[in-house]
Amino acid sequence: MLRLATASLAGTAIEFYDFFVYGTAAALILGPLFFPTFSPVAGTLAAFGTFAVGFVARPLGSVLFGHIGDRLGRRPVLVVSLLLTGAATVAVGCVPTYDTIGVAAPVLLLVLRFLQGLGLGGEWGGAVLLTAEHAPAERRGLWTSFPQMGPAVGFLLANGVTLALAAMLSEAQFAQWGWRVPFWAAGVLAVAGLWLRSSLAESPRFLEIDDHARVPLAEVVRDHWRLVLLTAGALAIGYAIFYAVTTWSLAYATERLGVSRTVMLVCIMGSVLVKGSLTPFAALLGDRYGRRPLCLAGCAAAAVWMFPMVSLLATGVPLLMFVGFLGAMVAFITMFAVIAAYLPELYEPRVRCTGAAVGYNLGGVLGGALTPIAATALAEQGGRVPWGVGAYLTGIALLSLGCFALLPETRPARAVAPVKD
Repeated sequence: MLRLATASLAGTAIEFYDFFVYGTAAALILGPLFFPTFSPVAGTLAAFGTFAVGFVARPLGSVLFGHIGDRLGRRPVLVVSLLLTGAATVAVGCVPTYDTIGVAAPVLLLVLRFLQGLGLGGEWGGAVLLTAEHAPAERRGLWTSFPQMGPAVGFLLANGVTLALAAMLSEAQFAQWGWRVPFWAAGVLAVAGLWLRSSLAESPRFLEIDDHARVPLAEVVRDHWRLVLLTAGALAIGYAIFYAVTTWSLAYATERLGVSRTVMLVCIMGSVLVKGSLTPFAALLGDRYGRRPLCLAGCAAAAVWMFPMVSLLATGVPLLMFVGFLGAMVAFITMFAVIAAYLPELYEPRVRCTGAAVGYNLGGVLGGALTPIAATALAEQGGRVPWGVGAYLTGIALLSLGCFALLPETRPARAVAPVKD
């Protein structure tokens, strides 16, 4: 289990590195390079628009790769999705800017971002299911928390590379070629990920299925549509928190508050590091007390914390911004540490890869795709403190709280030892 879980973590970290490095670039540099005829705010909105395309593609990827996972096995999904995401990410680093090829530049960016999202849409379902279906029931939350740590590792790696380049290069060098280096590095990481995954065994639960779903998506839509919508709504706040902190706040603080890029990256990375470290501990609580109570607690904490978070961000003081981000990330991981066990347990094995992945990635569209765009627009309408962003995030938290309240508990019942006479 340790070898399998570690390989799942490494692969998920690599895939999310590919996805996150684009988000950081969108917040810092893509607007002026690919949309130079727009105003600074409009350029940022346009860059976040290309960022959102990846989220729109993720549910499509979950349908495509979910079909493969439910029909042919979980393992093939891991290989193909990693290849697709890695190749698209390297290609982003090779796209000429608007000054070189004109409108073709943002069009190519959109296409490659779509392919990134398509690959990542399959990644999560394959990695999580392979781990979940190997894991013993009483420790499923703990073992599936390994791939859930992958996004934090990928984010820290992506932003660590960007931070190092920003520190070593001048503004002109970073704008000219430095921003491309993290995208090119994805090729090396993809090769390493393929090597790690080459020896993984197929899920034993998949091998036990006698009657595979002919068209998994059709069964999910027919028999589990309510479950898919509830899980999508439930997960929306997790995505909204993560991308409000890691993407929108980076652009907002550097452009509106004049905070340096390096200071913001350090504050954000610090909060993500704590989030990643807390993941297995929150997952252990999920194994002990259930998945649903932790999800409800995380949503409630998010609803309470969003207004304090934006007020702390508006100070521009590094320590206070870090505290704001940290509170949001703790609320986030209280929910998402157990999601990798919770979602697969909600669906029957024959459509599990499709159902769990579609619900997970639709939540990304609701929370992740729209949040940087909506938050940027709302922040423009207010004063120094973006209260509209706080209200927007609080509303999503309450929506997710209601959805989790309608979902059942899935934690396997603990075996009770017989009483001796």
